[in-house]
Amino acid sequence: MSSTRDFTHCHLPQIDKRVFRMGLAGNYGADSDDVRYAADRGVNYWLYGASFGKVVEGISEVIARDREAHVVSYLGSLTAFGGQIRRGVEKTLRKLKTDYVDLYQLGWLGKTSRLTPGIVDAVQKLKDEGKVRTFGCSIHDRQRAGRLAAEGPMEALMIRYSAKHPGAEQDIFPHLGARDPAVIAYTALAWGQLIKPVKGIEMPPFPGQAAGVPPLSPALAYRFVLSNPHVHVVLTGPKNREQLTANLSAMDAGPLAEDELAWVREYGRKIKAVKKRDFV
Repeated sequence: MSSTRDFTHCHLPQIDKRVFRMGLAGNYGADSDDVRYAADRGVNYWLYGASFGKVVEGISEVIARDREAHVVSYLGSLTAFGGQIRRGVEKTLRKLKTDYVDLYQLGWLGKTSRLTPGIVDAVQKLKDEGKVRTFGCSIHDRQRAGRLAAEGPMEALMIRYSAKHPGAEQDIFPHLGARDPAVIAYTALAWGQLIKPVKGIEMPPFPGQAAGVPPLSPALAYRFVLSNPHVHVVLTGPKNREQLTANLSAMDAGPLAEDELAWVREYGRKIKAVKKRDFV
């Protein structure tokens, strides 16, 4: 990327809006005051789900100021059928006091999770009615995500991507060109594994520093993700205002240089070798 401005903002394909490249997920402790704070810092991508009650007031308030300037992504249930999808979307519209969600995401699509014609048809009808603008999914199976990127029907993919889990670079990113789906990354911190001390890991000094300082800072972990031009938005799920402020600081620092990227990647590789178990 050629400038800090390119690093902080992008045009979201399919959704067709300009966004700040760090979005807020309201399911780990953030509340409506944090939403207002984040919006004042430029955040305009909001991940919402049925259990994200603490952020309802904040999201509805900030999007009411200028609805077209914000992206609301609704994360639906993995087990939803057509009727449940409609009820979930319409309930979300009432709660957030909006006429539409920018993105409906089928939740946690994996190797065996169903993607039936009935589900696709239900979302299409909501799109035809203007209640949903784009259709996507959250997905862990990278090979399946690669196929969906190339073949459809998904217009957006929420994928796991971090210094510990960079496999999307081989399995997903090469397939994006065919249909240009929006790419939203989550777990940039690998559920905290990249930012917590781990015994037995040694690293050379970080470029430009006198000594290496593992573990990573949250800012370094987020900057690694955002330095990849295939990622449009990275999600942050802070537990409190202190974490939110620290995570947003990544946006001020800009992309990592090549030697910094290589250092962070190597640290992620070592963490993966030690921390083989994942939470999902």
